[in-house]
Amino acid sequence: MIIEDLAIDGVKILTPRLYSDDRGYFCETWSAAAFARAGLPENFVQDNHAASIQAGTVRGLHYQKAPHAQGKLVRAVRGSIIDVAVDLRRASPTYGQHVAVMLSADNKKQMWVPAGFAHGYATLEANTDVIYKVTHGYAPGTEGGILWNDPALGIDWQLAGLTPVLSDKDVRLLPLAETDHGL
Repeated sequence: MIIEDLAIDGVKILTPRLYSDDRGYFCETWSAAAFARAGLPENFVQDNHAASIQAGTVRGLHYQKAPHAQGKLVRAVRGSIIDVAVDLRRASPTYGQHVAVMLSADNKKQMWVPAGFAHGYATLEANTDVIYKVTHGYAPGTEGGILWNDPALGIDWQLAGLTPVLSDKDVRLLPLAETDHGL
């Protein structure tokens, strides 16, 4: 597995090595040993699968506060997404900044989003499936979110020509400056 650092400390791209032959391919998408060598947590407690029917579906930006803050290992297994992590660590020099990466079934890349970040993604194709591992389960009392199109964040969701599709809950989220994310 190839593990690359991104512009914000702690966020990484993981690209599995493919072993191909005339039958198709095999790849290892997660390994406790590889995570340990990279200094990443190995304690995933749950796998989640989200299917999005329409291109332009936006999920996020979501986070959970301590003691249930989540690290996430995210990948698209069908279709493609723009995956976004926003640094919510107040003491961080990159507080309020984000990184965005295209993850797709074709490129096989995964993004590691550590605890202390808001996370979200937008589907670039219809019928996109995203699978992600989390280090803590869902805890409703600690959940929070930030408005996906907060102008202060300046996120390019690459949705030109697409109508964003959001949940009622996500439409009502506030900009970062108006949240009490407590991270």
